[in-house]
Amino acid sequence: MRRPLTELPSRLPVDGYILALVGTVALAALLPARGPAAAVTEGTSTGAVALLFFLYGARLSTREAMTGLRHWRLHLTVLACTFVLFPVLGLAARGLVPYVLPPALYTGLLFLCLVPSTIQSSIAFTSLARGNVAAAICAGSFSSLVGIVVTPLLAGLVLHGNGGGFSADALLSIVCQLLLPFVAGQLLRRWIGGFLTRHRKLLGLVDRGSILLVVYTAFSAGMVEGIWHQVSGLRLLCLLGVEAVLLAVMLTATSYGAKRLGFPRADRIAITFAGSKKSLAAGLPMASVLFGAQAGLAVLPLMLFHQMQLMVCAVLAKRFAATARPPAEPAATAAGSGRAAGAAVGGTRG
Repeated sequence: MRRPLTELPSRLPVDGYILALVGTVALAALLPARGPAAAVTEGTSTGAVALLFFLYGARLSTREAMTGLRHWRLHLTVLACTFVLFPVLGLAARGLVPYVLPPALYTGLLFLCLVPSTIQSSIAFTSLARGNVAAAICAGSFSSLVGIVVTPLLAGLVLHGNGGGFSADALLSIVCQLLLPFVAGQLLRRWIGGFLTRHRKLLGLVDRGSILLVVYTAFSAGMVEGIWHQVSGLRLLCLLGVEAVLLAVMLTATSYGAKRLGFPRADRIAITFAGSKKSLAAGLPMASVLFGAQAGLAVLPLMLFHQMQLMVCAVLAKRFAATARPPAEPAATAAGSGRAAGAAVGGTRG
């Protein structure tokens, strides 16, 4: 007997990594890095960001991404949702300042709207919902590739009056910490790709540890600068409400928009999950480069949105799966090829 659609899964995905991030924020609040320790932490964090983007570039299979060009309409739709519709909604939320959101949290919300889509969680939810897994892999890969360049450019355009954006130093930092390591990883992938695949779990720990260091550095700087006095508990609740509306709008727009554009069901599922999600792994290092000491508040909306999208999309994926027809043999074959392609980009965390 089919389970009722209104029934929630028995275990919502409270991401253990989110708990680690919360613990890191608490540590920064209790024991922020000061003086010489802050200088050492900041230097180490800078190196960690470069290492992260080197690994992203080395893992991301451009060849696999290029094989998905035959689905160009799908990928263009996901890119439009990620880098056009999301930013437009973020700019529209400017009307909530200062009555609902303080300027610092709005800056973080706007930055959230600029970062690329996820790869790993989009693939996982698309697979659970019996959608086009191969398309989700390619869509996430394209979004990550485009986001390396487009996210900083968009930030320069829309954040210049909100505590972020470009200066000559920021541009140099973006090139040195993000773009050059990513390109170096892509160039060296031919020789180190096999090593990365064999040690995927170990390097995943390096990824997560590096991001925790970036978060600790950002929130420590925020504590020292006293930026947390700008935010109250009520403002945080308002932020959660605004993000819930944002996620609902994007899920509705991607689902019904893909249907109106004539995509088949499996492709609509991939568009829904890839087009409505944002990457914590890519966004946190970018924020540390763009915002400096203000990065603590700037990444808070992204951290909250990440957990919210995991919980909501888990419920939605189960609903899609409950209403899916039994997969035919060709679909099973396609899913198998999607899993094989997923191995090429495995370890890139959403």
